[in-house]
Amino acid sequence: MAKRDYYEVLGVEKNADQTAIKKAYRKVAMKFHPDKNPDDKKAEEKFKEAAEAYEVLSDENKKARYDRYGHAGVDPQSGGFGGGGMTMEDIFTNFSDIFGDTGSPFESFFGGGRTRRSAGQKGSNIRIKVSLTLEEIADGVTKKIKVKKQNACDSCGGSGAKDSGSVQTCGSCGGSGYVRQVKSTFLGQMQTTTVCPTCNGSGQRITSKCTKCKGEGRALGEETIEIDIPAGVEHGMQLSMRAKGNAGKNGGPSGDLLIMIEEKNHKHFTRDGQNIMYDLFLNFADAALGTSVAVPTLGKPVKITIPPGTPAGKIFRLRSKGIPQLQGYGAKGDQLINVNIWTPKTLTPEERTILEKLRDSENFKPEEGKTQKGFFARMKEMFE
Repeated sequence: MAKRDYYEVLGVEKNADQTAIKKAYRKVAMKFHPDKNPDDKKAEEKFKEAAEAYEVLSDENKKARYDRYGHAGVDPQSGGFGGGGMTMEDIFTNFSDIFGDTGSPFESFFGGGRTRRSAGQKGSNIRIKVSLTLEEIADGVTKKIKVKKQNACDSCGGSGAKDSGSVQTCGSCGGSGYVRQVKSTFLGQMQTTTVCPTCNGSGQRITSKCTKCKGEGRALGEETIEIDIPAGVEHGMQLSMRAKGNAGKNGGPSGDLLIMIEEKNHKHFTRDGQNIMYDLFLNFADAALGTSVAVPTLGKPVKITIPPGTPAGKIFRLRSKGIPQLQGYGAKGDQLINVNIWTPKTLTPEERTILEKLRDSENFKPEEGKTQKGFFARMKEMFE
């Protein structure tokens, strides 16, 4: 089933600022919160949908990629860059940014916070740079990268506890991760549910720490990570792999791996969006008489015909020989071949004699009022 437009999900315009986006998310989240709509699968899906939309639109970088590429630009399931595949725990964790430290505006009224939170600290993100050739960008590529990072301790499995007997149920909350309190308000007494301050919502406490990691639940190591890079990425674009960063402390969730794309210079081509540009150098005789030449492409060389009288600055187009749009949506770009006339710096006496005779020929004198169009005029015609 196709995803709905994120702006439509939150009910805001594309030019909405962050204040309007946050306000719209609060409204939608409160309407479809699971505690307000118990056992209502449709409401739960709309709740998740709104959280996913807000995660993207509240981040300026993700929002810019979404505006340019749509869901393909932010969906990790299709090789995108974050903003999909959120769990309910992710959503409730992020609620503190919108509704305050309690995690949900419904905890006071509906009991909220059904999922226990990890007592550990989330691991930090790791940023790496991956250099790609134009050929790799055109086809997509899988890269295996060795990353030095904090991994879950292999002795305690990341829990930070010496053994299973060192993990006990929290006595303050009975293992639920939440405690109930009764507060007096102007409306009378009201029961609230908040995160247990003793175990920080995990429902457990550690009595004896792991001797290998000293209770942190992680150790420095190296991991080989396989990164699937989709065709059509651009220089400076950032990809994100969820939970591939540093392991969390004391069993906390891992951070993300952020991959910055770097495009290598190509010996033949320069890139202009989805199009690639190639400079073809012809000698004067070939340009005047016409010829056929083989030009390189991102695949196999292609032979093109140069008609007689081809001027410098003439641009030939090879359809669909450029870069595909990200995730394959839309047509591939083209290869544009710009003709340059090669002028020799030295001449033999015989060559000089021939050229001096040609210079006086009427065919070698430009006609007044019939000058050839300049480079920018031709470029304008091609793209109109």
